[in-house]
Amino acid sequence: MISAWPFLCAGTGILCWPITPNRLLPAPRRHFRLPVPPRQALWLAPAVVAAALAGVGAAIATTLLTLAVRQEWRSRRETAETLTRAERTATVLRTMVSELRAGAHPVTAAEAAADAVPELAGELHNLSTAARLDGALESPALPAVAQSWNLARRHGLPIADALEAARRDVDAEVAFTRRLRAKMAGPRMSAIVLTVLPVGCLAMGQLIGANPLAVLTETLIGQAFLVAGAALLWAGTAWSRALTNRRPTP
Repeated sequence: MISAWPFLCAGTGILCWPITPNRLLPAPRRHFRLPVPPRQALWLAPAVVAAALAGVGAAIATTLLTLAVRQEWRSRRETAETLTRAERTATVLRTMVSELRAGAHPVTAAEAAADAVPELAGELHNLSTAARLDGALESPALPAVAQSWNLARRHGLPIADALEAARRDVDAEVAFTRRLRAKMAGPRMSAIVLTVLPVGCLAMGQLIGANPLAVLTETLIGQAFLVAGAALLWAGTAWSRALTNRRPTP
């Protein structure tokens, strides 16, 4: 009786047989890719350069100033994005109310608003689909539309009236935000001038030969003053931003 073990061992040996490399085949190319640092690390580049040129104190001061610039830039970007979202919501509401007043179905009005505001077309199509399936309307980007639509469906109110009330609220919010930004433009500019003024004074002192940078970077007490001044500048920008971005309570 022939056993299967010899055949199994022979097959395993063939599978494990070493392959002789073929010198005629080209070697696989190795693609060298430079590591791309994340965007968060780019903000630390000025501090690294300052540490290499002027020491630890200058690095800490540069980090504080970079933090102040980053926070100010983020605050302005968030304010602009909030205003843009409110304006788009007002346009959506205005378009839907116009379509509903003309006798269109709410789903058709939502689709017309999607054509008018392409940035919110996905949210409006989701609302239209949920309305066709008689489901709950939810939209993180258009909470005013979803809440007004749900309110009208739940209590049997005219959808056009509910959306019109929401439109008036959004328009009032946009107008108030614009007036507040216009009135706070002067204080914000004053804060920017006061923040940049010490840097300008250092540059002026360097030009007239007083050489303040040597004192601030080459002496221990100078580096301490440099860190303290940068900390005060950061605190001043944070305090002015908190004052100018504060909304008055009714």
